[in-house]
Amino acid sequence: MATILSAQSTDKTVNLVTPRLFEHYPTPENLARAPSSAIEKLIVRTGFFRNKTKAIQGAARMVSERFGGEVPRTMDEMIELPGVARKTANVVLGTAYRVTTGIVVDTHVARVSQRLGLTKETKPERIEHDLQTLFPKKSWIDMGHRMVLHGRYLCIAKKPDCARCPLNELCPSAMEPPEGRWTARAERERALVESRGEVRS
Repeated sequence: MATILSAQSTDKTVNLVTPRLFEHYPTPENLARAPSSAIEKLIVRTGFFRNKTKAIQGAARMVSERFGGEVPRTMDEMIELPGVARKTANVVLGTAYRVTTGIVVDTHVARVSQRLGLTKETKPERIEHDLQTLFPKKSWIDMGHRMVLHGRYLCIAKKPDCARCPLNELCPSAMEPPEGRWTARAERERALVESRGEVRS
């Protein structure tokens, strides 16, 4: 449910909203049966709250009625849930269950992989396919997380910090010369990610 709510929202907002949501509705059955207006009030801060209410209640209903109250553990079953497409399914399967089904491709991963010359594609499914051919399957879950964090904190959309990027020497899109050794830049990025409360594998 939190991953569905994260669409077009920030992790910070979702992390504030979901504890109250789960406190009021601790099971899929509770959430599915709740008045939509009550859900909307709880999740309004995440944006698109009416559509998200329909999605999370639909997903909760299917999890409760079809999957016995347990979130499914296959890609085919996951993408049947309302509000769940491939990216959301990859996040949940990989993060919650460590089931390797693919590589998460969000706006950060798309940008980083394009700048690094790993893909020329623009559609998430095609970007994911290109990345899957480049990296061993055992690395897919963690690689997705690494690329998300790299794009969120260093290889940002506007004014990427190329000088401090540990991948500078390998990046065909680098706009500045690197500062110091790549190992020092990598350590600086790790510290930055951790300072924001994120953990990188």
